[in-house]
Amino acid sequence: MKLRQWQSECIDLALAQYLKGHSHFLALATPGAGKTIMASELADQLLKSDQVDLVVCFSPSSIVAKDFSESLHLRTQERFDGLIGAKGRSLTYHNLQYLDASFWRLFERYRVFVIFDEIHHCAGSNVDNANAWGEQIILNIQNKAKFTLALTGTPWRSDAAPIVLSNYTHPNNKIACDYVYGLYEAIHDDVCRVPQIVAIDNTNISVVDIEETKTFNSFKALLSQSIIPYQEIIENEAVMEFLIASAHKKLSKIRRVNPDAAGLVVASSVEHANQISMLMKSCFNEDSIVVTYRESDPTNIIQQFRHAKSKWIISVGMISEGTNIPRLQVCCHLTNIKTEMHFRQILGRILRMTGSKEPRSGDVYAS
Repeated sequence: MKLRQWQSECIDLALAQYLKGHSHFLALATPGAGKTIMASELADQLLKSDQVDLVVCFSPSSIVAKDFSESLHLRTQERFDGLIGAKGRSLTYHNLQYLDASFWRLFERYRVFVIFDEIHHCAGSNVDNANAWGEQIILNIQNKAKFTLALTGTPWRSDAAPIVLSNYTHPNNKIACDYVYGLYEAIHDDVCRVPQIVAIDNTNISVVDIEETKTFNSFKALLSQSIIPYQEIIENEAVMEFLIASAHKKLSKIRRVNPDAAGLVVASSVEHANQISMLMKSCFNEDSIVVTYRESDPTNIIQQFRHAKSKWIISVGMISEGTNIPRLQVCCHLTNIKTEMHFRQILGRILRMTGSKEPRSGDVYAS
């Protein structure tokens, strides 16, 4: 597979940094740009040039860890299952707390290259201010790995804590990245689609209780009065039906050109997801796949949907940062999580370009 220009540039810069004696490299690339392939190629070059013996990768979820393992295998033709004869292992950050001393001794006996996907999950400039994952990295990997590569599409934390292994500039306290590939560049290079965010509003809202009826000319005005929570809005059947109808119309139009295109609905709870699924069937005669933490094997459900022809998947916290389903092109945002980081990562799920016969935009519908 031919590398994109930014991937080649980033790899060359990382290798140059390592050659100068810098063991850590932080790459910021917009969600959907292809960080996994870049990291896998860098690992392959380090292995083939005999600069490292093993590669270990940590990711935020099991589906992303599996994708990394497969990408590393395709690039290197080596196994990354952690068994005898393997060249490494792909794990989740959750695994960090359960790795025993025999695993950490690998860093004393071998030259280990460690990849941290979505490093912003791990906080701490020292053990005292670190979260659980950051603490394990500081204690067991920092200054012990031969080389480390940190990847992120959103280089900040909602709690404003420092990201582990990172340096910050003064006095503005911004993270110092070794390589930056933004959304503007990705759109220009036809790597990512142009995000189109369609915010749904209502100029005639009525809230009826026993004593009186109050009217509002926007959702903002309604929410500013603290009369009802945002959760009630996204669970309102009329709101859901309108949002889904708009997204469904857009996806149907796209599928006339690209029959594989699919849509993602982000729900706020398992019950909400099931409610949306029933509404899609009753109002639009559309079947949908629901994937939540309650499923016995959500990773397999996502993998099957990735290669299927079905139109819609409804997720509760299972399809977010790093999850690679290139055929997703439309998103219906019906969750009460409203942080910038969450929205950017969800947006990244529908911006990956897959070929020439597809629209140049990824559409998000939200209230």
